[in-house]
Amino acid sequence: MRPVIRFLFTLLALVLPACTLPGYALISVPADPGNSPQNQLVGAPRDATATATPFQPLPPTPTYLPTQTTIPPTEVPPTLTPFPEEIRNFPGPSEPPDIAIPPPVGQLPQPPGQVNILLLGSDERPEVGGFRTDTILLLTINPEAGTANLTSFPRDLYVYIPGWTMQRINTAHAHGGFETTSMTFEYNLGVRPNYYVMINFASFISVIDSLGGIDVDVAVGLGDHRDDFGYYYVPQGVTHMDGATALWYVRSRYTSSDFDRTRRQQEVIQGVFDRLLQLDSVTRAPELYKIYRENVTTDLEFKDLAALLPVAARLTDTSRLHQYFIGPAEVTGWITPTGAQVLLPNREAVLGVMRQALNSP
Repeated sequence: MRPVIRFLFTLLALVLPACTLPGYALISVPADPGNSPQNQLVGAPRDATATATPFQPLPPTPTYLPTQTTIPPTEVPPTLTPFPEEIRNFPGPSEPPDIAIPPPVGQLPQPPGQVNILLLGSDERPEVGGFRTDTILLLTINPEAGTANLTSFPRDLYVYIPGWTMQRINTAHAHGGFETTSMTFEYNLGVRPNYYVMINFASFISVIDSLGGIDVDVAVGLGDHRDDFGYYYVPQGVTHMDGATALWYVRSRYTSSDFDRTRRQQEVIQGVFDRLLQLDSVTRAPELYKIYRENVTTDLEFKDLAALLPVAARLTDTSRLHQYFIGPAEVTGWITPTGAQVLLPNREAVLGVMRQALNSP
């Protein structure tokens, strides 16, 4: 039972709140609103592999946020470009995009038996409708190699959400659930996740507090506003955090960037994992499993987790857990026509990270 509980809670802890293919043209939106794009399809051949062509348009020299770089949006051609019927279809846009939609990248090859679990931290609140998944991580488990890779994605990554439009990746799950989110990953990042686990603010705090808090190895000291505290500061080095402090630490954004947030999220993940190794998981197994089931939304069943137990046992050797990030080198800052600051994927660079994270041969 001990490896089971460690693995369940490691999964839970990971969820912190928060190109042109040959012969294919870029997709655009009809100028005629009466010509509805709802039934239009975009796609790639069933045997397609990722094509490392940069996201369009790209400036000669990328300038990364927070520097505000204005890149003129590509003019939208008057009609959708049809694709062959024999391709693997994705739903076309239902709303006009403010930048040309790139074609799908095609699925990246992976080792047999590899499992990808999407880990989402939402800002859902009971009194407020709607939510965003401001924390997005992909846990890639390779049972044969006994390894796990964790990849972080910035919430402002501007991608095509199949069936909708070009939008921030953190809006996909609220718009169409896991099906839309998984299509978004397949279309833009070359992988279709097998499962998902999602946790909100209140549940995150509850879980950290149930562990008696965690010790976080802070790589860079952080000072920022914190409700009820004013200016709050945590120094570099190991700092003990309760649930509320850990939530502030992973969500803080006024004095740092989205890329810093992804680093802090993975620091807290390591802190939770270390804490689980210290606990007497055998005697606390019923309590811990109950907390897990009550605090997450997931399609992972116990039988799915049980199949991964041999890998979980080997992950006590932390050298088997590898971390990846979509960071400044993989994106270009862009300001949309409405003034929103977003991050355009540099497709070649993004796919380079994804190939490593997915153990692509």
